[in-house]
Amino acid sequence: MTVGHKETMYRNPLSPPEFPATWASDWGEDQYGLWMSFTITGVRQTFRWLEPGEFVMGHKDKESQHNVTLRKGFWLADSTVTQELWQLVMAENPARFMGKRRPVEKVSWQDAQRFIKKINILVPGLSVRLPTEAEWEYGCRAGTTTPFSFGDNITSGQVNYDSRSPYNDGKKDEYRGQTVEVKTLPCNSWGLYEMHGNVLEWCQDWWQEDLGKDPVIDPQGPKKGEFRVLRGGSWGGDGRIVRSAIRFRFHPGDRDNSLGFRLARGH
Repeated sequence: MTVGHKETMYRNPLSPPEFPATWASDWGEDQYGLWMSFTITGVRQTFRWLEPGEFVMGHKDKESQHNVTLRKGFWLADSTVTQELWQLVMAENPARFMGKRRPVEKVSWQDAQRFIKKINILVPGLSVRLPTEAEWEYGCRAGTTTPFSFGDNITSGQVNYDSRSPYNDGKKDEYRGQTVEVKTLPCNSWGLYEMHGNVLEWCQDWWQEDLGKDPVIDPQGPKKGEFRVLRGGSWGGDGRIVRSAIRFRFHPGDRDNSLGFRLARGH
């Protein structure tokens, strides 16, 4: 693994245009690819570089499958926003399941936007946002086409979910009934943690009922709507609703102890 030495970084035509960025406290390359982190008063958040690519969004017999092309790479946080980072930025903590390294939850889409506005002021040049729905699924799948980034099924050792109701013929397993600290469970092959389960994650997009079957390029979702999209399932969801393709909708002002978010940055 290479850490913090710009001149020794592996570079290719798909690498980010600015690496390392001015906001980065540390950076490097490992078996999952390029990463950069920012640090505020000792609280650190890491991002993974996701290169441009194509993937099939959705799952047959469940959601409308269609080909998606993402023409530009982007950075995606390797974990959801923690309570310690939220507390540092917002000076309060709304979470039910308390713990500084647990995901912040009981936050609305509107709350996430207020957080983003503040942290972008605290860290000049950071320019974070919520991921689009397509970016989120691209990162969750990490090149896979199976129901989960871990394969055709999951265990509670891989995903924090209600494993009393497993997917298909999966084995019933431990049900925690609450969130776990970020990076407790294995990451996917792109270095992203807890994309399945733990907390539902707000996306930038307005909700549309059916994404259709036509190929799309850099989808951003509708220009207006009533609901915002969430992805990934949560600690209280069964096996079916923590799949890579599962989609949820909530009003932008809704708060629940299963609702959190992760940050993205780029174009």
